[in-house]
Amino acid sequence: MSKMERLQKNVNEAVDFLNAKWPGLHASVAVILGSWLGQAVETFHTVKALHVLEIPHWPKSTVQGHEGRLVFAQVNHLKILFLQGRVHYYEGYSIQEVVFPVRVFAQLGVKMLILTNAAGGIRKDLKPGDLMCITDHLNLMGTNPLIGPHHPSWGERFPDLSNAYSSGLIDLAEKEAKALGFRLKKGILAAVCGPSYETKAEVQMLKRLGADAVCMSTVPEVIVANQMGMEVLGISCIANRATGLGTGPLSHEEVREKVHLAMHRFGQLLHAVFSKISMRLESDISPCGCGT
Repeated sequence: MSKMERLQKNVNEAVDFLNAKWPGLHASVAVILGSWLGQAVETFHTVKALHVLEIPHWPKSTVQGHEGRLVFAQVNHLKILFLQGRVHYYEGYSIQEVVFPVRVFAQLGVKMLILTNAAGGIRKDLKPGDLMCITDHLNLMGTNPLIGPHHPSWGERFPDLSNAYSSGLIDLAEKEAKALGFRLKKGILAAVCGPSYETKAEVQMLKRLGADAVCMSTVPEVIVANQMGMEVLGISCIANRATGLGTGPLSHEEVREKVHLAMHRFGQLLHAVFSKISMRLESDISPCGCGT
């Protein structure tokens, strides 16, 4: 069995397990919650939940702030899968293992993927506690999840990423944030390998390349989601000023503290976006606002 065939077999087995465990799942939206953002799911009506270690072949996160639970929740008639915590390339997983959940979600029938992360702010106006809607990215991780043999069921071999982040979903999130009384900032996200934080020189390089914020995840998931035909909304929680732009050394504990500051607004925004999407789906209109 080839590497590609083994990967597809593993995805199939995970999908079969979830369909058997949760009959009638039919979730149309999935959310991957980044560092310390997992508690946002507690404000939603949970239908079912399990630890990801129960799912065949699902990688286990080794990083604090990533609980490793899959939660099935509902907002009105909208069915949502929340993944509390992701695995990262820097944990030693292959890039295919990193994007394994996205392939499973796509094969389960998920049409929209919301990706979140904690990020370092590079642009001057991005302060700890801010939420930034991702408009584009710079893949500086040194790899791509589409490298290697291709399976026809995954989608295009050479997917177009000119609209990697759905403009319709960005507009929706921006409008809902405004209605809630805060400004959802927008920007370009750079993804690096980690796990060490960037040096001052690297941050200056990222700034010159056009990055507004930097993280150690998300971009591989975005690439695969686009390949498999999902609409993507990306939201970064600015957890710190990037190296050399703040007042002190960076730490994972600081990330936890600053993410907590944004948690209330983040949860409110998710609820508002899902409510609107639910209304649109019930009206037979797609999330981007165009007719189905």
